[in-house]
Amino acid sequence: MNSFTLKKMMAFLFAFAFVFSVSAQDQNKTDQKTKKTKKEEKIKKGWNLGALPVVSFDSDLGFQYGALMNLYNYGDGSEYPNYRQSLYAEVSRYTKKSGIYRINYDTKDLIKNMRTFIDLSYMPDQAYGFYGFNGYDALYNSHWTTTDDATYKTRVFYNYQRKFFRFKIDFLGYFKNKKLHWIGGVGLYSIKTAPVDLSILNRHKKTDLLPVTATLFDHYLDWGIIPQSEKDGGFFTVFKGALEYDSRDNEANPNKGVWDEIVLAAAPGFTSNMNQGFLKLSFTHRQYITIAKNRLTFAYRIGGQVSLAGHTPFYAVPLIFYARSTDAYNEGLGGSKNLRGILRNRVIGDGVLYGNFEFRWKFVRFNIANQNFYLALNTFFDSGTVIQRYDVDQNLNKPDYFNFQTEGLHNSAGLGLRIAMNQNFIVAVDYGKALNDQDGSSGIYVGLNFLF
Repeated sequence: MNSFTLKKMMAFLFAFAFVFSVSAQDQNKTDQKTKKTKKEEKIKKGWNLGALPVVSFDSDLGFQYGALMNLYNYGDGSEYPNYRQSLYAEVSRYTKKSGIYRINYDTKDLIKNMRTFIDLSYMPDQAYGFYGFNGYDALYNSHWTTTDDATYKTRVFYNYQRKFFRFKIDFLGYFKNKKLHWIGGVGLYSIKTAPVDLSILNRHKKTDLLPVTATLFDHYLDWGIIPQSEKDGGFFTVFKGALEYDSRDNEANPNKGVWDEIVLAAAPGFTSNMNQGFLKLSFTHRQYITIAKNRLTFAYRIGGQVSLAGHTPFYAVPLIFYARSTDAYNEGLGGSKNLRGILRNRVIGDGVLYGNFEFRWKFVRFNIANQNFYLALNTFFDSGTVIQRYDVDQNLNKPDYFNFQTEGLHNSAGLGLRIAMNQNFIVAVDYGKALNDQDGSSGIYVGLNFLF
């Protein structure tokens, strides 16, 4: 580990230790004063449905429409609020060919004494975010994407076209200690990349057309940062093995416990069209601390991923591998799933480190139509950095594009609201603010579930 990596990790762990120590002191004081506040809930049995429409508009991508739904099976109710099976489906698309088409199935009943996760996803994106590699080493210029600015280039300067297909299946088994698990799985990935197709994005427009000009993706191809052999994307197979320790009191929004994992993900060259394969190591530590019973929780997550061997093609660099995940996108850093308020994929490299720290307050509970509801607010602070650089020639004389050896912590903070039905179907709204202009300005995210 070089000195750059060590300094970043020390800064990260110091910040974590400070936040944790303050929260632990607050918890001890509060526990002495807190009385039981939990209202009696109706035990749910059998199948239960949650659904949400998807509607939005983007001036370049067009009108978005669709729906998502999540079916939960609680069996005989003995495990409530945890479920026996979950079936998630989403179909949403923009009129200009971006979208999400996805099915995710999580079951404890398919194989005896084993949990199975199956995911099938196709996610075409006409304007996938790309800001270069290694965080602050790659400069971000918002003026180039601002239409009325004198230096305007194009609104899609930091984008390329991506068509992403994924099929994966993971199995979770139990050791004698039921909190300790092993996980094994395989995933098939196909990622096709190309410059932004202006003919699609400008279709049916009479004004405000996107100009024909080079994007950052085009420049990186010209400068040799992205090899010609990788410019069209590729396919690969990922074999995954993991160990997990899970002592959470419930999965959807834990009040106490820890959830740790360490993962090895291998993509051999002979199961892909890459010149060589790659091997990744990732880890995640999550902890949930009760401050006021059934009301206020402090939750934090510290995670990271490094490359152990091989070469990761540019189109696979954003991917982060978890022991198990039900999210559509496991990528970044930046965006709704890790650094809220920071541009999606702003922070990518061969190795990354990140942390999320938040307070979660369930401020009201009620019942409607025999369903259990609660409302919750969360405040958060997110941070991340590149600890292992992607290979970029530092002799490139492009001062408008690079400021080498300047990578540091990318920080954001914000607020969120959760509307939960039967503790598992959770509608989430987060607003995050980037604390450095180089990371963008802010972001609003509407989706499902707590971040972790």
